[in-house]
Amino acid sequence: MTGFRLETGGLIDRSSPVRFTFEGQKYTGFAGDSLASALMANGVSTIGRSFKYHRPRGILAAGLEEPNAIMQVGEGAHVLPNLKATGVELYDGLMAEPVNAWPSLKFDLLGVNALFKRFLPAGFYYKTFMWPDWHLFEPAIRRAAGLGVSPKDTDPDQYDKRYAECDLLIVGGGPAGLMAALTAGDAGQKVILVEQDALWGGSLIWSDATIDGLPGKKWVEQATQKLAELPNVQTMTRTMAFGYYDHNLIGMLERRTDHLPVREREGPRQRFWKVRAHKVIVATGAIERPLVFPNNDRPGVMLASAALTFVARFGVSPGRRMVVGTNNDTAYQTALRLIEAGLKIVAIVDARSDPNPKLADAVRKLGVELITSACISNVRGRSRVKAAEVHVLDPEGKALQGTGLDFDCDTILMSGGWSPVVHLFSQSGGKLTFDEEQQAFVPRESHQDVVCIGSAAGEFSLAKTLSSAALVTKEQGSGPVAVPATLEDEAGTIRPLWQADLSKIGKSNKKAWLDFQNDVTSSDVKLAIQESFKSVEHVKRYTTLGMASDQGKTSNVNGIGVMEQALGKPMSEVGTTKFRPPYDPITIGAFAGRRVGDNLMPMRLLPAQVSHRELGAQFEDYGWKRAAFYARNGETEKQAVTREVLAVRNGLGLFDASPLGKIEVFGPDAGEFLSRIYINNMKTLKPGRCRYGLMLDENGIVFDDGVLACLAENHYLVGTTSGHASVIAGQLEEWLQCEWLDLDVVTQDVTTSWAVMNINGAASRTVLESFETDIDFSKDSFPHMRFRSGTLQGVPCRVQRVSFSGELSYEVSVPSRYGKALWDAFMEAGKPYGIAPFGVEALMVLRTEKGYLHVGSDTDGMTMPQDLGFGRLIEKKAMDFVGRRSIMRPEGLRDDRRTLVGLEVLDNGDALTVGAHIVAEGAKPPTPSQGWVTTSVYSPSLNRPIALALVEKGQARMGETVKVWDLGQTRPARIVQMGGYDPESERLNG
Repeated sequence: MTGFRLETGGLIDRSSPVRFTFEGQKYTGFAGDSLASALMANGVSTIGRSFKYHRPRGILAAGLEEPNAIMQVGEGAHVLPNLKATGVELYDGLMAEPVNAWPSLKFDLLGVNALFKRFLPAGFYYKTFMWPDWHLFEPAIRRAAGLGVSPKDTDPDQYDKRYAECDLLIVGGGPAGLMAALTAGDAGQKVILVEQDALWGGSLIWSDATIDGLPGKKWVEQATQKLAELPNVQTMTRTMAFGYYDHNLIGMLERRTDHLPVREREGPRQRFWKVRAHKVIVATGAIERPLVFPNNDRPGVMLASAALTFVARFGVSPGRRMVVGTNNDTAYQTALRLIEAGLKIVAIVDARSDPNPKLADAVRKLGVELITSACISNVRGRSRVKAAEVHVLDPEGKALQGTGLDFDCDTILMSGGWSPVVHLFSQSGGKLTFDEEQQAFVPRESHQDVVCIGSAAGEFSLAKTLSSAALVTKEQGSGPVAVPATLEDEAGTIRPLWQADLSKIGKSNKKAWLDFQNDVTSSDVKLAIQESFKSVEHVKRYTTLGMASDQGKTSNVNGIGVMEQALGKPMSEVGTTKFRPPYDPITIGAFAGRRVGDNLMPMRLLPAQVSHRELGAQFEDYGWKRAAFYARNGETEKQAVTREVLAVRNGLGLFDASPLGKIEVFGPDAGEFLSRIYINNMKTLKPGRCRYGLMLDENGIVFDDGVLACLAENHYLVGTTSGHASVIAGQLEEWLQCEWLDLDVVTQDVTTSWAVMNINGAASRTVLESFETDIDFSKDSFPHMRFRSGTLQGVPCRVQRVSFSGELSYEVSVPSRYGKALWDAFMEAGKPYGIAPFGVEALMVLRTEKGYLHVGSDTDGMTMPQDLGFGRLIEKKAMDFVGRRSIMRPEGLRDDRRTLVGLEVLDNGDALTVGAHIVAEGAKPPTPSQGWVTTSVYSPSLNRPIALALVEKGQARMGETVKVWDLGQTRPARIVQMGGYDPESERLNG
C-alpha cells in the first residue's frame, strides 16, 4: 500500500490542517480525517503487527470492523488502549502508538514467531507448556500476551450516565434509519435515533445514490434538518448501541469529547446510556467480507468498500495500481467509482463465470482487464503488496489450476459479499437463518419487540430499504406512507466460494487468513475439525476465531464457510457462535461513571460519628465508616482490641450497631412469607419474641443470617448482616413481585432510619434502668431473645435482648436523629461501671470466644446449613423454603462434607493464619486439604489462641489431632466444639 492524498474530493476540511504523532513521527492531516485516513494519506502502510505471528499488517477496513489498526491513543493519564484507528477522529496534538510491536513496527523482535508458525498451529497452547511445569513458561507468556498497555495513572476524565425511555429506538443513521425516524417522527412517536459515526448517512456518505432527484448526501442533510425540528425526536451521533438486554433495554456509549484535544474537553468525556424502548429498529447496515487466499493479510490488501470510503469521504487513495478480487457485483460498482476518482484499476478477478454484463462491459470500456472464473491465488511482497497472482478455476469451480497470471500492483481490493450487522438482534435473543441467495446470515425471528431493516435485514436494494423502513414504522391506522423515489438498484448475484482448493497449483501449504487480529488461518479451522472439534463453538475456542477485539466481524462468516467445506454440510447446519455485548470494546470508565474514588461506594457515617472520633476511633470501610478499634495513649491495634474485649467481659462495653440491616415486613401473610425465606419456622414467632434466622440462596448455600423480632401480629423486624442489608431488601421484593404474587405482604428497608446502640456486660441492665423509661428491664420480665418497645428518656425506642458477645446485652434502637444523644447518654451513665467503647475487631474476638457464626467469614460459596449444625432444624420443618430442594441433592447429602468446628491450638504460639489448611496428623506432602481455618484470633478471655474451621466430617472428629499447614509450615491443633467461653451461657442469661 502506498497511500496518498487526492488533490480534490472527500468531506474533509483542507483549510484546517491537523498535526498528530504516530510512533514518534510527526504527521499532518485535515479536520474530518480519521487516524487511519491520515496515516494512509501520509503513505504509512504498516500500522500494526498481528497478535500471534507479529506479521506486518495494514488497514483492512474503514469502520469498527477493522482488525489490524489497533492503537494506543493519547498520552499520560488520558491514554486509551486498543482503539481502532478507523474509529478515531483526528484532532490536533493526537498521539498514537502501535500495539503488539517491540521495539518498533519496522523491527519487531517477536516477528521471529512467523518463522516458527508451523510449530504454532491452532491449539498449540493447549498441548505445550505443560511439561515440566506450566509456571516455567508463564512469566514469558504473560509478557507476550495482550495488545495495548493499560494506563497506570488515575483517569482524570469524567464519565456520565443517562437513562431514557422512548416509543421507538432506531440504531443506525443510514438511509434505512433516517427514513424510519422521519416516518415515526411524523406519526408523533417518541423517537431516539443513534448513529455510531460522527456523520449521518451511512452508505450515502460515499455512494452516488439519488433519492427524490437529490444526491444522497443532500437528501441526508434535509432529513436530519427535519428530524432536528421535530420535538418528539432525539438524534445522537457518535453514539454506539453496544448491547441488547432483556425487556428492550439497550446499552449505548456516547463519545462526547473524545474527538477534541485534551485542552478543549469540557464536561464528561463519554456518556453511558441505558434506554428502555417499546420497540427497537436495527438499521446497522452490513459489513463487506474479505476473500480467503494465501497472504491475504499483507499491508495493501483491503476491503473494496473500505477503499471507496477512504476515497469518497477522506480524499485519500490506498494505492496507485489496484487489483480487485470479487464474487459479486458491488466490487464493479466500487471499481467504477474509483476510476472516476482518477485511480488505476489494473484488473478485476471474478470467481463467477457470468458477471453482470452491464457492469462487465462498463469496466472493460475503461481499460480494466476482467478475468472470470478465477481467483487471486497469492500475494507477492512482505511489508507491502507488490503483485497479485491469479489462477483460473477448474470446470467444477472448486480448485485453481493452470499457469498463474501476475499483475503488478500496490493494492488488492477484496469483496467477498456482505454480512448483515445482526449483533444487536442476536443479543436480543433473535434467531438467524442462512440466506442461500445472499450467502449471508439474516434475521429470522425475535423474542423481543425488535425488527431489522435495510442491509441489516439482508435487503441491499436502496429502494426496497426505504420502502420497508417507512412501512415498519408507520403508525397504526395512519394513511399511505410517502417513500422517496430512487433508481432501481437490485443486488446482483454472488458466488459462494469460501476458499478455492490450491492443491493443483502447489500452494496448499500457503497460509490464508480468516481472523486477521488473532492470526487464525483456514488451515487452523481444518485442523480443529480433524481433531474432532466440529461444533462451531468448539472451533471458535480451539482456534480463537472471532475472539479478538473485533469479535470476528470480518472473519466469522468466512470461518463458517471453511467449516462448511471441511465438514461437508451446509452453513445453515454449521450455525453461528453467540453474539455477545459489547459490539465494540467499551471503556471501563464509562461503566463506572462517577462511581470512582470516594464515590465508588459512598461511605455512610454513623449517627454518632463525631462522638466516636472524639473517643479515638480508628475508622475503616465496612460499607459504613465504622470504628475498628479505639486507640488510647499510643496503643497498637492488638493492645486496643485486647483492652476492649476485657472491658466487655469484666465491666461494660458499648458498640454502635447502627449499620445492622433492619427491614420491616408487614401483612396478613408476613409469617408465611418469612417462613419461606428462612430455614426456620417464623409463623410460630409470637409478638415480643425474637428468633435467629438463617437464609439460603436458591442453590442451598448459606446467604445471610440475623435476628428477627415480631413487633406485633403480622408485623416483623428482619435483622440482616450489615453488608447485606440492601441486597436482602431487594431480594425480598423480588420474591414478592416475581414469584409469590399471591402473598399479601409489604416490606420496607428502615436500616438508616434507626440508630442502634448495643450495650454489653453485667451492668448493662443497671444502666438502662437508670434512664427514664416505661420498659421493665428486669430479668424475669425481659429475658433473652425478647423484644420490647417504649420510650427512653422520652424518645421512642425499640429494644431487643440479644447478644453477639456472649454477655448480657441489649440492642437499643432510636430514630437516627437521636443516635448521638443516646451514645453520649450511655457513655455518661456507664462511667461508674468503667464503660468502654469497643469496635468491630473486638466484637469479632468476642463472638469467636463464644463460638458464634459469622456469615461470610465462616462460610463460603459451598457452605450449606447442615455444615453449620442446622440439619436437625431442617428435618423438623415441614414446609418448603428457598434452597430446600438444593440441599437435598446428592452433593448436600454427602457424609464427608466440611462442617464448622473449633480448633484448639496445641503449641501455645500465636493465632493460626486464616486460610491455613487442615491436613491429617502424620500426612506427608503432597496431601489433599481436609479444610481450612475460617476465623482465628487470640482470646484475651481464655488467654490462648482459638480458631474456627471448616473441616471434612468435622463434627464426627471431635478430639482428633490434626496439622494446620500454612506456606510449608505446620502446627498441631485439636478439633473441638466451637466456643470455649461460658459454655453454659450463664453470663448471657444473667
